[in-house]
Amino acid sequence: EIHIKEPIEKEVNPRLLPGELLLCEASTVYKYIQEDGSNRGTCGKLVCTNFKIAFLDDDSASDDNEPQFKNKIVGENDITLQCVDQIYGVYDEKKKLLTGQLRKYPEKLIIYCKDLRVFNFCLRYTKEEEVKRIVSGIVHHSQTPKLLKRLFLFSYASAAPNNTGKYGRNQTVMFDTLEDWRGELERTKGNAKYKAVTTNEGYRVSEKLPLYFVVPICVSEESILNFYHLVNVFLQIWCWSCHNGAALLKMSAFPKEQDDITSETQKAFLDGICKTISKPPYELLKMDDLSSSLPSLQDIQTAYTRFKQLFLIDNGTDFWATDVKWFSLLESTNWLEIIRRVLKKAIEVVECLERQHTNVVLIEESATDLCCVISSLVQVMMDSYSRTKSGFQSLIQKEWVVGGHSFLDRCNHLHKSDKEEAPVFLLLLNCVWQLVQQYPPAFEFTETYLTVLSDSLYVPIFSTFFFNSQHQKDTNTSGETLKTQSGPFRFLTVWDWSVQFDPKAQAFLNNPLYAEKPKPDKSQRKTSCFRHQRQLSLPLTQTKSSTKRGFFREETDHLIKNILGKRIGKFINSSEEPPNSFREFYDSWHSKPVDYHGLLLPHIDGPEIKVWAQRYLRWIPEAQLHGGGTIATAAKILDLMEEVQSLQVKMDEEHSQAI
Repeated sequence: EIHIKEPIEKEVNPRLLPGELLLCEASTVYKYIQEDGSNRGTCGKLVCTNFKIAFLDDDSASDDNEPQFKNKIVGENDITLQCVDQIYGVYDEKKKLLTGQLRKYPEKLIIYCKDLRVFNFCLRYTKEEEVKRIVSGIVHHSQTPKLLKRLFLFSYASAAPNNTGKYGRNQTVMFDTLEDWRGELERTKGNAKYKAVTTNEGYRVSEKLPLYFVVPICVSEESILNFYHLVNVFLQIWCWSCHNGAALLKMSAFPKEQDDITSETQKAFLDGICKTISKPPYELLKMDDLSSSLPSLQDIQTAYTRFKQLFLIDNGTDFWATDVKWFSLLESTNWLEIIRRVLKKAIEVVECLERQHTNVVLIEESATDLCCVISSLVQVMMDSYSRTKSGFQSLIQKEWVVGGHSFLDRCNHLHKSDKEEAPVFLLLLNCVWQLVQQYPPAFEFTETYLTVLSDSLYVPIFSTFFFNSQHQKDTNTSGETLKTQSGPFRFLTVWDWSVQFDPKAQAFLNNPLYAEKPKPDKSQRKTSCFRHQRQLSLPLTQTKSSTKRGFFREETDHLIKNILGKRIGKFINSSEEPPNSFREFYDSWHSKPVDYHGLLLPHIDGPEIKVWAQRYLRWIPEAQLHGGGTIATAAKILDLMEEVQSLQVKMDEEHSQAI
């Protein structure tokens, strides 16, 4: 039974962004409200543009019931084309996946989104011509392979050229200049052993590498060029330096099949690097091949695909049907186990850097997937700067955006190939969320910040997550075709949160209970070098360290042979570390009080790894908590803080008047 409201005088039109074009529309479409299984719904217009699919009902015209946390770019009934996961049509109560050309048009459309929303549209009362246009339009624009230049990113940037590039310089370090890298070296005190190089300016060494990067001081720019032209491999690139001088590096794996000359060159080059990462006595260097110790990208993709099915629920009945088997379904996806394994690997790397003072080199085929996850997690755990909002954003820029993670392929934004797709960046956010919910005062940002960041992966007005490399972005920005009236355009960065949220909504991204770092008094400055003592939970015994000090003199050759061998794994597994040293380190750290500005190790046993409820359950009404849960608490605390601040201002005014 359908009650049609009196037609409204004014027609509801979509709000279009600069560069956004209306492609097709259909009126008298019903959007079902699914929570109670009845066919209640609202009537409106379904439109498709070159940016989004939007449902416009009578309420869209009024701003009376605005939510407190509202996105200015993507409304609650908007789905960006990149956010569409799968589209199903319902024919005579049967669901069928829609792709490519359609012979017959469905009476109902179900759209599953990558941010886990589910939309049900009824087309039974829509004119046949309009149904054909809107269904084929939506399927074509959201599911068929695209050219990069056809992304809305380019239409938006050329139509709105003046709003770009203003933000981010003062807080988020973008790592697109030599100064940014030198600043980071100075901040981590890594400049004693490492230097930033300009060898790749103009991408003359490799298109995969960033324009600027950091290598050991001993490596000459000439040798980098020679090495690259011989083997197209990432050499050891610096990620971060620990307070004790040990560093985290990454490199790509060597090709399996290669000739003798190549092997010899590699051997000589690595020998040189290894010997001079520090002066004698040489430090130990631990090579860690992530492809042998962590799940493959295929495994991660399979696990996530299974996992997200638990939350893409059509209606309340489905929810209660799966609720009975919830734990077994959750376990069978293997997603939480992957998160646990990744966190455990990060703790192992932390132990090498922190307790054994050992340099760690992460190795992976391209050095741009799991290397990014592990190096980011290690920095979040060890460096309190990475737990501030601007520090975390700078970390993502350094390790992921400039570091060459293939966002375009991994998120499958162009629908070119499912084989390349894998939620690697989402895996990082899930791991960071575990830390945020275990140690809230240690982070300047909230879980809402992480949720919004995960949603921004699918908003193509920011360039941050829409290129495979810095080279790809640069070549597509400087093209002659992309000049606008006011000169060449620059893309927006996702770190300008004011584009998506007004100040009141942005307050939800900041943690009101963050334990800020106390500023040291001048009298105490001299002793500040001792602040890391709490982390050195188990000091090395003298005998153990002395054997390792001379490691390279006798064993460089053995090490090189192993690196160049077919399986690096054999070398890694033959480490002298007793297997229980990890457990000892982990338990010893957890037995002491937490220093929110020191080292943080996550709890990784059994039930300690949780589902990120805010991201995955937010659209399921049955799963919501009465009273609002953590987010309602956070809102209350924010209100209280505002009150305290305004009282403080009043008191200051009274005080100054009195004076």
